[in-house]
Amino acid sequence: MEGELSGCRRRVIILGAGGRDFHNFNVLFRNNPKYEVMAFVVTQIPNIDNRVYPPELAGPLYPGGIPILSARDLEKIISERGVKEVYLSYSDLTCEELAEVANRVVLAGANLVIPSPLKSMLRARKPVIAVTASRTGAGKSTVSRYVARVLRELGVRYAIIRHPMPYGDLKNSIVQRFASYEDLERYNCTIEEREEYEPHIAMGNVVYAGVDYELVLREAEKEADIIVWDGGNNDVPFVKPDLYITVVDPTRPRDVVSSFPGAVNVALADIIVVNKVNIAREDDVRILEGILRKVNPRAKLIEAASVLRVDRPDLIRGKRVVVVEDGPTVTHGSLSHAAGFQAALEYGARDIIDPRPYAVGNISEAYDQYPWIGKVVPALGYGVKQMKDLEETLNRVPADTIVMGTPSDLSRFLKLNKPVARVFFELRELSGNELARAIAEFVKSFERAQA
Repeated sequence: MEGELSGCRRRVIILGAGGRDFHNFNVLFRNNPKYEVMAFVVTQIPNIDNRVYPPELAGPLYPGGIPILSARDLEKIISERGVKEVYLSYSDLTCEELAEVANRVVLAGANLVIPSPLKSMLRARKPVIAVTASRTGAGKSTVSRYVARVLRELGVRYAIIRHPMPYGDLKNSIVQRFASYEDLERYNCTIEEREEYEPHIAMGNVVYAGVDYELVLREAEKEADIIVWDGGNNDVPFVKPDLYITVVDPTRPRDVVSSFPGAVNVALADIIVVNKVNIAREDDVRILEGILRKVNPRAKLIEAASVLRVDRPDLIRGKRVVVVEDGPTVTHGSLSHAAGFQAALEYGARDIIDPRPYAVGNISEAYDQYPWIGKVVPALGYGVKQMKDLEETLNRVPADTIVMGTPSDLSRFLKLNKPVARVFFELRELSGNELARAIAEFVKSFERAQA
């Protein structure tokens, strides 16, 4: 009977990167007997294939779980497993990359399906503020923290739900709660996870994440009156927002219409935060705002600055420095450098050493894979090997100081042979606290509705 049922089901694979793909499966396919998901096929993130999506998450239709395979073998998987449809379920794609995926799928004989993220949005029992972006590296995290700070000042109980980063043991990551640095150790977090969680923990925020976001949402609702969705990359929220905020980057003005699903976030936004206007060219800011008014004329545009601060400026001024940047920002975010490089310039470094000749292992490979990366070290750390390669690369560079542009304090878990100057960056509104006022009005509207 099981074989007959399997033969009647439409064979599909889900193409993703260990986040949106799992969520789409949980919501759209897990209990749907019309489909048989033959595999998750993953890309973008290293070391997340050759695993199994466990039966505890996959449900009764998949008693043996579901294999997680590499996108390198996409065509072979389609052919050998009789796949009819490939469901695209990852973010931060340029139009060119989207076309490349489409070509590979259709030439292998399958249909490419892009499921609407609106179909997989969960309904919360509490009000939801979502913070998303048009592209990785736009400064979304500073806006998420700003929203949390405003809510705290208003005396509102809130919880952060972070877009997933399930790089470890999936069975033990179904629901995660981060409230202390010890929690980072308990869940064996990668550098990429630490980059997102550490700033929230430092603020005293509670962050939820995991793999099954229906369960994640219900747990977060138990201790919050408002949910803040802290989006990843430029993905669309997994939870339906009541206030939709999208962050855009004027240093890349045309990315708002040339990336997927970043353009979707721009079109859906109630508020668009034009970040980094303090470092962008004035012409680019105006070009971007002109595009935004065409794509989403109803959204409120708010200009903001991303303001840098360094804990030990004496370690930069007049020194030879090596700069470490947030990994995703300078890899699939396509930026050559970010906050760390800017801080080195602003705080008067004598020389910014080019780290590329000293790179080893995975760090060296990253420069080949992402040729736009400039004179900075990407803080890659999706596993122990990458962390060791990052540590060795930084120690090999003949510099006086490490300028740490990543939000994660690498010195907590890497053995570094140089002093570290940490870079912090926060949002500053440039137009009369319009965002803070909009959040306050949002809170009041729900308080009035409950009265």
